Amino acid sequence: MRSQLFIVLITGFATWLAVFSCGGANDKISFANDIRPILKSKCMACHGGVRQLGGLSFLFEEDMYKPLRSGALAVVPGNAAESEVYRRVVSDKEQIVMPPAGNRLTERETELIRRWIEEGAKWEEHWAYTLPVKADIPAGAEHPVDYLVGQTLLSKGLFPAPAAAPTTLLRRVYLDLIGLPPPLKVVQTFARDPSEEAYQKIVDDLLQSPHFGERWAAWWLDLARYADSQGYQKDHIRRTIYLYRDWVIDAFNQGMPMDSFTIRQLAGDLLPETTDQDMLATAFHRNTMTNDEGGTDDEEFRVKAVLDRVNVTMEIWQGATFSCVQCHSHPYDPVRHEEYYAVKGYFNNTLDADLTSDYPRIPLHSSARTRVLSALKSKAEQAAISDEEIASLKEAIAELERPLPVPVMQDLPDSVTRVNRLFVRGNWLMEADTITPQPPTTYDKTGKEFAQDRLGLARWLTDGGNPLTGRVLVNRIWAELFGRGIVKTVEDFGIQGNEPTHPELLDWLAVNFTHEQHWRLKPLLRTIVTSATYRQDSRIDSTSYERDPENKWLARGPRFRLGAEQIRDQALAVSGLLNEDIYGPSVMPHQPEGVWNVIRHVARWQTSPDGQNHRRGLYTFFRRASPYPTMLLFDAPPRDLCVSRRIRTNTPLQAMVTLNDPVFVEAASALSERVRKATPDDPKTQIRQAYELATAHPPDDYQTERLQELYLLNRDEMGSDAAAMETVCRAILNLDEVLVKR
Repeated sequence: MRSQLFIVLITGFATWLAVFSCGGANDKISFANDIRPILKSKCMACHGGVRQLGGLSFLFEEDMYKPLRSGALAVVPGNAAESEVYRRVVSDKEQIVMPPAGNRLTERETELIRRWIEEGAKWEEHWAYTLPVKADIPAGAEHPVDYLVGQTLLSKGLFPAPAAAPTTLLRRVYLDLIGLPPPLKVVQTFARDPSEEAYQKIVDDLLQSPHFGERWAAWWLDLARYADSQGYQKDHIRRTIYLYRDWVIDAFNQGMPMDSFTIRQLAGDLLPETTDQDMLATAFHRNTMTNDEGGTDDEEFRVKAVLDRVNVTMEIWQGATFSCVQCHSHPYDPVRHEEYYAVKGYFNNTLDADLTSDYPRIPLHSSARTRVLSALKSKAEQAAISDEEIASLKEAIAELERPLPVPVMQDLPDSVTRVNRLFVRGNWLMEADTITPQPPTTYDKTGKEFAQDRLGLARWLTDGGNPLTGRVLVNRIWAELFGRGIVKTVEDFGIQGNEPTHPELLDWLAVNFTHEQHWRLKPLLRTIVTSATYRQDSRIDSTSYERDPENKWLARGPRFRLGAEQIRDQALAVSGLLNEDIYGPSVMPHQPEGVWNVIRHVARWQTSPDGQNHRRGLYTFFRRASPYPTMLLFDAPPRDLCVSRRIRTNTPLQAMVTLNDPVFVEAASALSERVRKATPDDPKTQIRQAYELATAHPPDDYQTERLQELYLLNRDEMGSDAAAMETVCRAILNLDEVLVKR
């Protein structure tokens, strides 16, 4: 694999030399690359969206060139001496020089501004607001991702790592695509035949696995701020909202294109031929919180829900820190205060109104629930079952036949539509101008008119002329696989966000995803995980660490701690305890007594029976006022807001969980029992098998020796083979290479 990527680098060497040795074009000063970073760091605090001292703002082209309040011109193209900006930065007078406080411009920065003005002061848009262009890939390139990554590696003086060991790669791709570790038989088979054909077949099988939808639903629910409760102080329970989770899992499993996925969640109720599943999808924006505390104003919290929908929509699909614009124009991005309320207009006409009842709710089935019902009816018709079984089936069928009332999005009738107004400084009690719904000008490159409702907004987001949606979505997927996005700030593609480390790769993926792959997630994932870049070894040498400690240039494979749900799921899976049922209501695994006592007693935590407490973490009951403690300790968010990027921490409390939490103790015990049954009276083989189940590769001699010492020490102290092996299994489940994806 390393040789393949090395060949890609060499074949691209001539192209690279042509690009990087060409001095003439690169000598011209670029506003986007050279000037805007200076203005952002030194000037925009006073001349941005919040403050425009002297009448000057650097956010918009028209504002930068118009006359100042003094009558002077900030920028005179071709004439630095007449440009007030340049005159101020070179002034030696304290009352005139800019910036007036803090770090002054360096000689280099001052010279860049002078040259830019003299060269014509050409304005350039921020890279994210221009339409992506798909790079040309040479015919001989092995893989587009490897070619584009290889060019960057070459420019940084780095070389790709060798391919990861087959078992390491297998565990990586299993965790990435379905969120579960590979079965031992699959590991051993692939270790014997790690051919390209075998790997491709494994990838295809994983993409078709019913567990695929669960893994990617867990990612999406953070963005959707999904929870089983209403939030705020009383935090009443939403017992039917899990049907929305069913819809998300099913959408991923069925391969629903992400443009349809978007449209149905934002505006499924407005489609020309709306189905029950389209209505269920709109529960996405009913995950907003409801405040039932006495004395609150329903209109105030209705407005809060509307604004939340604005912020969440723009963050998820546009990578925009749009909430900054509620009270004033954006401090750093070219979005005006009025444009925030233009987007608010798309959501301001919905029927919900901060009611405890979660009105409007309509009776619905999820597709998964319907399939279960159909299967039960078929089973009940079989002649070979007892009367007792038939009675039980009929009871279950009767329960499932009743549709459940789910909160959905619906608009007010045309006769009572709300007037959409701007809020002065974001205060909902201070309404000003009437604003009609429309997309922000900076983000809109479609040249089209869209309906002034949620369906129009959804169609604009998924239009080929929107420069951000494709980039933002593929960047989110890349971050899930590599632990870091091509744009590190996955939630912020604006001027304050990070620049893409591989801009051509980002644009190639975005255009390929939206045009050639027709917004389908599975082909996108297949493209990435079949690249040599993805399959690199994650081990790091001193040179690589010195030059690229964060692995942003991708000279090695991904390596980072698993998420909260995956850590728990993995322990259950390798132990054999995992309940692999898919879809259905949220469950309550064990949690310490009294955790819910700190909040209002509107419900009780009752540990789910019959193995339901061993279902995947995705299904754990999520109450906003008191989320499941294990999830919180491994950095799962409380889901009151949209979260694009979980922060990974490393704390002693996490070790206390994996050593002492009942589910991990149970998993260690079950893993011990599993290996002891497989090879009785052979502790060495038991240890080897437990280790291989947890890590997907056998232990080396040193690891075997240490674990055997631990076993013998505990057997002597406890006088029990079973207890000693359980202790060894607890240690294995706490190893770094178990808790980390390598």
